[in-house]
Amino acid sequence: MPDSQQHELKLIATAAAGTESIVKRELASLGYEARVTTPGRLLFEAPASAIARANLWLRSGERVLIEMGRFAATDFGVLFDATASLPWERWLTRDAAFPVSGRSHHSQLSSVPACQKIVKRAIVERLRKSHKVQLLPETGPLYAVEVSLRDDLATLTLDTTGVGLHKRGYRRLVGEAQLRETLAAVLVQLSYWRPGRVLVDPFCGTGTVPIEAALLGRNIAPGLNRSFVAEAWPTLPAPLWREAREEARDRMLPPLAERLIGYDIDPEALSLARFHAEQAGVANDIHWQQRPFTELRAKAEFGCLITNPPYGERLNTDSEVEELYRSFPLVLRRLPTWSHYILSSRHDLETLVGQPANRRRKLYNGALECTYYQFHGPRPSPASALPPKEGQGGHFAESHVLCGAGQGESSREPLFPTTATEEGQGEGTNVLPLPTTSTASAKASPQQPVLGPAFGGLQSSAARQAEEFANRLKNRARHLRRWPTKRGIRCYRLYDRDVPDVPLIVDCYEDALHIAEFARPHDRTPAQHADWLDAMVRTAAKVLEIPRDRVFVKHRDRQRGTDQYERIDDRAARFVVHEGGLKFVVNLSDYIDTGLFLDHRITREMVRQAAKGTRMLNLFAYTGAFSVYAAAGGAVSTTSVDKSATYTAWARENLELNGFSGPAHRIVQSDLREFMARLSPGEVWDLAVVDPPTFSNTKGYEDDWDIQRDHGELLRQLAKHLSPNAVVFFSTNSRRFHLNEAALGDYVVRNITRQTIPEDFRNERIHQCWKLIRMDSSRSEREMKG
Repeated sequence: MPDSQQHELKLIATAAAGTESIVKRELASLGYEARVTTPGRLLFEAPASAIARANLWLRSGERVLIEMGRFAATDFGVLFDATASLPWERWLTRDAAFPVSGRSHHSQLSSVPACQKIVKRAIVERLRKSHKVQLLPETGPLYAVEVSLRDDLATLTLDTTGVGLHKRGYRRLVGEAQLRETLAAVLVQLSYWRPGRVLVDPFCGTGTVPIEAALLGRNIAPGLNRSFVAEAWPTLPAPLWREAREEARDRMLPPLAERLIGYDIDPEALSLARFHAEQAGVANDIHWQQRPFTELRAKAEFGCLITNPPYGERLNTDSEVEELYRSFPLVLRRLPTWSHYILSSRHDLETLVGQPANRRRKLYNGALECTYYQFHGPRPSPASALPPKEGQGGHFAESHVLCGAGQGESSREPLFPTTATEEGQGEGTNVLPLPTTSTASAKASPQQPVLGPAFGGLQSSAARQAEEFANRLKNRARHLRRWPTKRGIRCYRLYDRDVPDVPLIVDCYEDALHIAEFARPHDRTPAQHADWLDAMVRTAAKVLEIPRDRVFVKHRDRQRGTDQYERIDDRAARFVVHEGGLKFVVNLSDYIDTGLFLDHRITREMVRQAAKGTRMLNLFAYTGAFSVYAAAGGAVSTTSVDKSATYTAWARENLELNGFSGPAHRIVQSDLREFMARLSPGEVWDLAVVDPPTFSNTKGYEDDWDIQRDHGELLRQLAKHLSPNAVVFFSTNSRRFHLNEAALGDYVVRNITRQTIPEDFRNERIHQCWKLIRMDSSRSEREMKG
């Protein structure tokens, strides 16, 4: 064996920025003590066998280099002489191919091509003298040389790896936006995962994270199924590589007791993932399934979610990725005892999920700067912690040494470098204050604070709020218990933000509940708020003895444009309910509103009382409830106008449900302005209902509908098509609305708001309502002269 194989060598393991401490621990597990000399480079001294072992075992490192020399170099002469003095012949054969690459940072020798030429010439001169030849054909094994200058310090190295260590050999097919294998290994090692605990990647793509975790969990050397450039070097004997590979095979552990899980919505990506897992030898250790993130669930009490979700580069629009990230807390709260690890290039991820990470770490996915956000769940109790199986450690095992002192003696401890511990003493991370909640069940020692769920959990005030909410519901239910039998009112408001800390509205639709939440400032995270809302919904269902599947929850913000018409769900929870001896279809799940405005119960009855013998017009008809009441009251005809195809169809269904159909009950799908413009002078009505939205968008019109701006002109146009003494019921739920009576000279105006608010509505500003009577022309002229 050449002298170079009998001495301690100076070796360098290269690492991506931010992963140096991980690689250092991996080297320590091999028995090699390393130190970081410059960013991304770790120097360690070891025998030649370390070249093979480091190449085979490093999961997070990028390359293994031999340091040929290190010296100060401020001019080309020094660079040439120092390079020529190094023992290149110990490694490079006379036919060696030795291309030279270079880099320079903050150094006087800033021309990298010039430095490469100088180094090449110096090595050529040295080899000619040492091998006593003039011709160096460079047709033999490859010895890639690099000259690296940093702060005028030159380091000359030989690359023993060849293709980077991230090339494990199992990923032979290329998928879209694949995560680098070395980075995936870093993500796993920075987590609390260990064999025996569930690991899920809900955006697994072609499977890199689960595969790397499986290799780690089974103690499979990541480089076992590939070759390295130094294997072809005559100066590095083949037995070193053979012994290193035999050692790696001996140290492999049996299949994992708990299979890892990879989800993705892309079947092609999952097909690649299965193929890669087979190539890596871990096909039986991972369960792959096509499943969207929104359906993420797991039965295991404790586990780790590690994922590299789309950043925006893989989605069509920035709004799509923002919507995805905002869904994270609502989905991940289903796993309250898990820890969650998310790699993303989004610097606003914490803002989008509504809470800070417990830790964050800067990493690079190729050239893309990313942050590894870590959201820690509660620590498992000793009773629930799963011990490793016999002979199968974890990265929490007490011993992490593969071979003692790097001397090659056999040992059965697996290679699981510890970069984070269950107590949260991870290295090189940005530690944040840990949030606590009152929901943690375990007792904490002063040194080990108890963590609540990573996402979600209830604050201590939730119990009090639920109790106050329950008491108010009981009182209201007792007060209104006779309405269905004595008054025939089966749909009514039960609760309207009565408890300030519980800003909900609860409406009864016979044997179902419709709960609307109105936005109000609070100190809960989105996930905590979702848990709080669930607790309030459970409280309402229990107190009122309503099955949970008959309780429907909506979140209401201020409506804009077409919000009222937009579908928000597709469960189609459609029921027939009764009011005033009539039937109406309501949909409690799919739209912001249900199809029957309960606050207009009295107004609808007024319309019925005024409808006998009239021709009735219903503008902004919605689901046609006013038209049904008018028909039931004896109207000779009804005309219902709305621009929504959904609601005009719904209005027709309500009319037919009550036995009203045919030409006498006309349904018109049209924008109001278009409808009014098409009317002929002979089209006249005796009764009208105008209940417009506050705002509405209409295609083809430069100006959107604005009730404050446009109501006067609409009512003036309507007056041209009303018979003398015709009645118009005009209403709005806009609190800022002011009726422009000066523009309504054709009408006698009466504010009937107070008479139209049902007693079950505590909010007396739920709507405003006016009764307008169309004056005949002779009366108008007399009043104008008077």
